[in-house]
Amino acid sequence: MKRVLITGKNSYIGTSLENWLMREPDQYKVDTVDMKDGSWKEKDFSIYDVIFHVAGIAHVSSDPKMEDIYYKVNRDLTIETAEKAKAEGVKQFIFMSSIIVYGDSSSSKRVIDRNTVPTPSNFYGNSKLQAEEGIKDLELDDFKIVVLRPPMIYGKGSKGNYPKLANLAKKIPVFPDFDNERSMLHIDNLCEFIKVMIDHEETGLYFPQNKEYVKTSELVKTIAEVHGKKIWMISWMNWVIRMMFGIGIVNKVFGNLVYEKSMSDYDKANYRIRTFRESIELTEVVRGDE
Repeated sequence: MKRVLITGKNSYIGTSLENWLMREPDQYKVDTVDMKDGSWKEKDFSIYDVIFHVAGIAHVSSDPKMEDIYYKVNRDLTIETAEKAKAEGVKQFIFMSSIIVYGDSSSSKRVIDRNTVPTPSNFYGNSKLQAEEGIKDLELDDFKIVVLRPPMIYGKGSKGNYPKLANLAKKIPVFPDFDNERSMLHIDNLCEFIKVMIDHEETGLYFPQNKEYVKTSELVKTIAEVHGKKIWMISWMNWVIRMMFGIGIVNKVFGNLVYEKSMSDYDKANYRIRTFRESIELTEVVRGDE
């Protein structure tokens, strides 16, 4: 049995992983800890095999007043937690970083491969990258570190851009048929990937993603179809979208940002247990037609 401690109590990803692992209670014992105050420092880490560190500020803010708190939470807290885990004999430390370390999406095709150098464009991305750099030197043979750089994560109860697009898909009759590609990762595929990392006691840098790239118009169309609605795709607005690139919301919705597919393969197990279509059906059926 593996004993797992998840930092970031009640977080979307942390709670999802807890529920995923606890489907096999004879294989995993899972606890969570709140990192919002200093009480976690008194918790005994020595009883755990794995720390899954997901505590952090999850979404981008451009408010310069927030910069210090991003570094304190996303960088400093990560390093301090890893140091405690190592000192108390934890065997594996899994850190949730993000594709955001590579900067913003692009108006033209943008493919990240293993040789792509991270170039964060804001302090959220930079705080994640500095956290990665701050923990990598802690690794030893008996203290394995896994860093995950997932793309946009979505699923039941997720936050961010997906639920906004989902609500839009249920209400509007037309949507721009703009040609773009995004890497995405359904929460079940992420949880299965983390489970595989634990099972195989892995170490290193990983880039999990769904098997399929996603075009925003196809995403919106699929969500609408699941709800029995028809959306007409139009291309005559595409020139307007191209002119508006550089505006944050346009980049987020219609930008291009993908991982080269082979870098996300994992040969010891199949973690991509949900296809794109199935993942949308699962997400939207439980979301309901609110």
